[in-house]
Amino acid sequence: MWMICKKEWQQFFSSLTGYIALVVFLLLNGLFLFVFPDTSILDFGYASLGSFFNLAPWILLFLVPTITMRSLSDEYRSGTFELLKTLPLSSPQIVWGKFFGALAIVVTALLPTVIYAVSVQQLSATGGIDIGATLGSYLGLVFLGAVFTAVGICASSFTNNTVVAFIAGAFICFLLYSGFDATSKLPVFKAGADYYIEMLGINFHYRSISRGVVDSRDLIYFLGIIVLFLLITQRNLVKR
Repeated sequence: MWMICKKEWQQFFSSLTGYIALVVFLLLNGLFLFVFPDTSILDFGYASLGSFFNLAPWILLFLVPTITMRSLSDEYRSGTFELLKTLPLSSPQIVWGKFFGALAIVVTALLPTVIYAVSVQQLSATGGIDIGATLGSYLGLVFLGAVFTAVGICASSFTNNTVVAFIAGAFICFLLYSGFDATSKLPVFKAGADYYIEMLGINFHYRSISRGVVDSRDLIYFLGIIVLFLLITQRNLVKR
């Protein structure tokens, strides 16, 4: 499994596209956090990374499918999937190897953003940032990235076209992150079902962890979504 994980890592960084994707992710976050007037924390008057943690999921929504779109679709297109099947590896080992390899890239993209937290802490005259909420938000971003990674790999397992895999992965991630929130706001669900519909979405549980309190229900939700999509991916590999 770790051989597949290493292969996924090397494949992403073997081309300029991988480096460009990470640079664009960090650049966009930096611009929104420190430069653009409507979102710049320098104009807030208090130390907070709230704008970053509100924006980062939307950028991850496009970054993660960029990372995962080649995971299996490229194997199908280039014919290396047949070679992959000859290795002494089971379908779960291949899928989880792909997952952990892609997730390692996502975490690598998030690590440099710790500089933002350090910078805001140093710029703060009094108090500083809420350490508990910041750690919770970073944990939420990791779980969010893990869910998007599982969805992206699943989308990649359905097609040999990387563009289709990217679009499908980004669209499903968007629905899971924002779709349930939007549905819960429909007037027909105002009688009380809106809360339960909102609970089905990723954003509800991401906001819950971001408060700095790790609830077992949120962890079970994230892990359940990850396992579900990876099981679907395994089934696709068995069919092939």
